[in-house]
Amino acid sequence: MAGAPPIDIPEDELKERFVRASGPGGQNVNKVSTAVELRFDVRNSKSISVLARTMLLFGGQLTKLGVLVIQAQRFATQDRNRADARARLHDIIARASVPPKKRTKTKIPKSSKKKRLEGKKRRSDVKKGRARPAD
Repeated sequence: MAGAPPIDIPEDELKERFVRASGPGGQNVNKVSTAVELRFDVRNSKSISVLARTMLLFGGQLTKLGVLVIQAQRFATQDRNRADARARLHDIIARASVPPKKRTKTKIPKSSKKKRLEGKKRRSDVKKGRARPAD
């Protein structure tokens, strides 16, 4: 992402586990562990910024222990799934590294208020015109 510092995560902070992928795959799916489960301990990581750590910890994607788990099984090979999981991890951290924009309050224009009140008045007059005349 633009403006975000480069992310360099050491190998010892990542834990990979290879599991069998679900879904179609023929006979191979029962024999080969191509899916990757990548675990990254956000709470104890020294390689990401304080802002990214805070955003991830309060983002709701982590386990109770503060571990981000990414499962990659899009591809048929283990290498491509590993690369996909790491790319997704970098993308998640890059998005968390960008501070959220401060919302600026907008004021309702006077002309909009005036138009709304005139419309209400017109509608009120129409409804009053339907009333039975008083004797």
